[in-house]
This record gives sequence, structure tokens and C-alpha cells, in this order.
Amino acid sequence: MDKKKVYITRRIPDEAIELLEEHFHVEINPQDRVLLREELLEKVKGMDAVLCLITDNIDSEVLEAAGTKCKIFANYGVGYNNIDIVAATERRIIITNTPGVLDDATADLAWTLLMAVSRRIVAADKFTRNGAFQSWDPMMFLGRDITGKTLGLIGAGRIGFNFAKKAKAFDMKILYTGLRHNSKIENELGAIYVDKETLLSEADFVSLHVPLLPSTTHYISDLEFSMMKKTSVIVNTSRGPVIDEKALVKALKQGEIWGAGLDVYENEPEIEPELLNMYNVVIVPHIASATMETRTNMGLIAARNIIKVLSGEKPDTCVNMQVLK
Repeated sequence: MDKKKVYITRRIPDEAIELLEEHFHVEINPQDRVLLREELLEKVKGMDAVLCLITDNIDSEVLEAAGTKCKIFANYGVGYNNIDIVAATERRIIITNTPGVLDDATADLAWTLLMAVSRRIVAADKFTRNGAFQSWDPMMFLGRDITGKTLGLIGAGRIGFNFAKKAKAFDMKILYTGLRHNSKIENELGAIYVDKETLLSEADFVSLHVPLLPSTTHYISDLEFSMMKKTSVIVNTSRGPVIDEKALVKALKQGEIWGAGLDVYENEPEIEPELLNMYNVVIVPHIASATMETRTNMGLIAARNIIKVLSGEKPDTCVNMQVLK
């Protein structure tokens, strides 16, 4: 009997690919780039499963092209705003993601950005490499203290909680806001629930850990920046459109905030051009989960979900649970 077919839209760590190859015929995008639209529409045809990335736009047209044979789109990432969940559910196609496994890596990267911006690490590194360092200067690359300051956490889910745990080592006061109180972060870390306005006005550092929803799109814009301390730093490792990027540029230029650390962008991979030349911004290319261990485990979760679904079992991390009923 012919093996079932799985398509992977871009190369992922070998361990996950090898696991799928033990069970199925696997085809992988050979190009080191995102598939063009017409390529994606063609490649999903006749597949029993597709392992896709958050850079793939899986809309109703792609789901229709996959046809009734396709049982699952396994998204390689915790977010799934790249997939039309309603259309997938209507077609009885299972959608899965990879939550939990990237919490540590993402929180670690958020802290890396916070510290790099606060201590002006990137600018100082360039200065030193360019041979400009001639002698110690008491006014050279003055940054901001972190220890004992106030951290404002927007979103207190798994990653937000993990991020806040690390703040305790710096004796920080932790404020958080979100849709509801989180007794765990309050009881274990002493975090204090406040409204958005209070958090923005009191925090020395603001870190975003919310999903991309209509309610969180441009959650931080002109009004919010005007509430923040002129000495504050904002970090975003969640989703790019949570910050109004044009408003961010304006806030940085006018000194409404002191700095920003960004892993994600509003119109990714495009970035507001002015951000590229700002000394008080650290920018990295969406690498929050980019450790060997994390990216491998993400692939294994996606692979195991595919194996289970094509074997007639329920996946471990289903997004549209109603399809399983």
C-alpha cells in the first residue's frame, strides 16, 4: 500500500523530518525561502498532511487546493494567525500548533533584548569593533539600571510568567495587566494586577506577551507611548502588529521613551526604515525560539501531531477542537 504523503513548506531540524520519514513519503521545499503563492497552492495538492510555518498564509484558497484528502495542517509555531481557522474547521481539517516548548527560549530572548537595549550593548559593540575605543570615559555609553526597577508585563500567560520569574533575580517590582487576574503569578512572584494605564505610567520596562487578536492589534500606539516614562524601554517578542510601528518611531524620535527591543515587526519581514538607523533600538529577525533544542522540539511536536492524525488518533495540540468531535 502506498505511503501517505506529507509536505513540509520549509526545511526544519532533521530529527523531525526523519521521524516523519519513518511513516510517510515526505516532500520538502528545497528552496531556502518562503514558498511563492502559486508554489504553495500547487504543492499542497494531493497531500495527506502539511507541516507549515507561520510565514505561510494558509487561507481558504490553500485549504481548498489541499482538498478532502488532507487531514491536518500542523503549524510550526505557537501562533496560528497565519491560518484561517474558520475555513479549516468548515472543511474538517485539523489545525495544530506547538505551544509550551518555546516558553523558555522566548522569555530568554526577551530578557536579552531588555538588557541589550538598557546597557546599549549593540552600539557599544560596534563602537569597539570599529576601533573607536581609545580610553575609558565616565560618560561613554551610559545605560539604564535594571536591578530594583519596575517591570510592566502585558500578558501573563506561560511566556509572560516565565519572563517574570527571571525578573525576581533582579529584585524587580512586577506589574501585570491582561484580560483577567492570574493567581499563580501573584502568589509565586508577588506580581500586582493593574490596569493598562497604570502599568504604562509606572513601569521602567514594558514587555509584551499577548497573542495577535483584533483587540491587541496596535495595543501600543501614540496614546500609550505618551503615558510611558521618558526613561522606559519596551520589548516585543509576541507579534509585530501589537505595536503601531509608525507610532514607535515617533515616540523614539521625540524622546517619549528611551529605547526598544524588537524581535517581531508589524509588516514582517518589512521594518519601518527609520528603526534601522536608530541607536536606541535593538532589532533581531524573529529568533525568539531559535535554539537548537527548541526548534527541534517544535518540529517533533508537529511531526507527532501528523503521525497521530494520519493514524486515526487525536493530536496532542489541536487548535480547532470542534473538528475532533
